[in-house]
Amino acid sequence: MKEKSTMTPIRLLVVDDHTLFRRGLIALLAQDPRFCVVGEAGDAGDAQRRAHELQPDLILLDNHLPGVSGIDALRDLREAAPRTRVLMLTVSEDERDLGSALRGGAQGYLLKTVDADTLSQSIMRTMRDESVISPEMTGKLVAAFRAGALPQPSAEPDSTLSTREREILGHIARGASNKEIARELAIAETTVKIHVQHILRKLKLASRVQAAVYATVNAIGRPATN
Repeated sequence: MKEKSTMTPIRLLVVDDHTLFRRGLIALLAQDPRFCVVGEAGDAGDAQRRAHELQPDLILLDNHLPGVSGIDALRDLREAAPRTRVLMLTVSEDERDLGSALRGGAQGYLLKTVDADTLSQSIMRTMRDESVISPEMTGKLVAAFRAGALPQPSAEPDSTLSTREREILGHIARGASNKEIARELAIAETTVKIHVQHILRKLKLASRVQAAVYATVNAIGRPATN
């Protein structure tokens, strides 16, 4: 079910070199009143110019672009539009691409096999500063960490996490959003957000991506027993 909102639509820039796919994606997004596609681009250079001109809220970025790849373009895109979030939408299932994208500043990494509802929800989650990764890439996330493609979490297994925090950390590792965690645990979404902040602070981690890696490596994910 689509979230209802009276807020200004999220302004999107779609970057993909396949014209048919790009136009189809734009048509799909246009059906959702939460989104407004303000521009499109077929290569990294055009994407940088459009990002600077439009200052969109979010860029949907393919990796396989002619000339400069989407991942290699991340730095220039972030300089052109510092407040813009970037969500990768690609066919690449390579953990090195995943690691490079997240290290380069992308807020999420989705495969093009994603369905329309999941894409829409992922955009909304990205705008709430949640990291989103296709479920198929969860195992690759750990592989990217172990290969050194992602900044390594400095935390050691921490016994100071409460039972609830460990439970929530397990849900994060499985890719659940704050809303999904709140529904599963029958608590308020704001409560989940506070728990996530506490988890990151206690473990000295910078993002949900690092938290997911930490939880997977340390086999955290069993439901709470009390």
